[in-house]
Amino acid sequence: MLLTACFIKKLWHFTLDIKLEIGRQILVLWGPSGAGKTTVLYCLAGLLRPTSGLIKLNDRVIYSSREKINVATQFRNIGFVFQHYALFPHMTVRQNVLYGLKNKKKGSDSFPDPDELLRAFGVEHLVDRYPRQISGGERQRVALARSLAVKPQLLLLDEPLSALDKDIRIVLRQELKKWHRQWQIPFVLVTHDEEEASFMGDMILTLEKGRLRPVECPAWI
Repeated sequence: MLLTACFIKKLWHFTLDIKLEIGRQILVLWGPSGAGKTTVLYCLAGLLRPTSGLIKLNDRVIYSSREKINVATQFRNIGFVFQHYALFPHMTVRQNVLYGLKNKKKGSDSFPDPDELLRAFGVEHLVDRYPRQISGGERQRVALARSLAVKPQLLLLDEPLSALDKDIRIVLRQELKKWHRQWQIPFVLVTHDEEEASFMGDMILTLEKGRLRPVECPAWI
C-alpha cells in the first residue's frame, strides 16, 4: 500500500503546498488549529478539489490536474472517520456499518462481515441502537467499523478522539494502533494534541500555514 500526494490548494488566507509519501504506516499531521490539516484530508478523500497536483493510491491516479482526473469520493476506496463521527442518526448501528457497502457490487470483492467487525470493535451488542442511544466512545468504534467495512486502501482520521474524555482517549489510542497492525493500510491522522501525535505516529509532519517537509515530486506540479 502506498499513498503519494503532491498538490496545491489555494485558500483565502494561505496556500496549502502538500508533498508526502507513505506506505503501511500511521502518518500524523500535527499542528495548530487553522493550519490546513483537515483540508488535506478532504483533498485526499475527494471532498475538496486541489488547485493543481497529483494524488496516487497504490498505482492508481485518483487526482491529476495535468491528466484532468478527479475520481469521485465514493469510488476512491478511502475510509474517513470524522471528528464527530458523522453517523446517520436515523439508522441503527448495524445500518450505519452496512451503509458504505451499498455502492459495492455483489461478488466484486471480498468484504469483511459487518457483524464480525462490530464484534471486533466490541459493539456487537449495540446493533439495534441508534447513535443517540450510545456513548461517544461507542460511536467512535461504530464509525471506525463503518469506515473499515468497505475494505479501504487508506484510512483518514480527523481528530477522532478529541471529543472523548482522557481515559477513553488513552484506551482508543491503543486500539487504533492494534487495528492499524491488523489492517496494514496507511492511516493519516490529524491531531493538535502533541501527546497523541507522539504515541500514534510512525511519521509526524508538522503543518503550519500550509507547509510540510518537502519530498520529491513531479516537476510539472
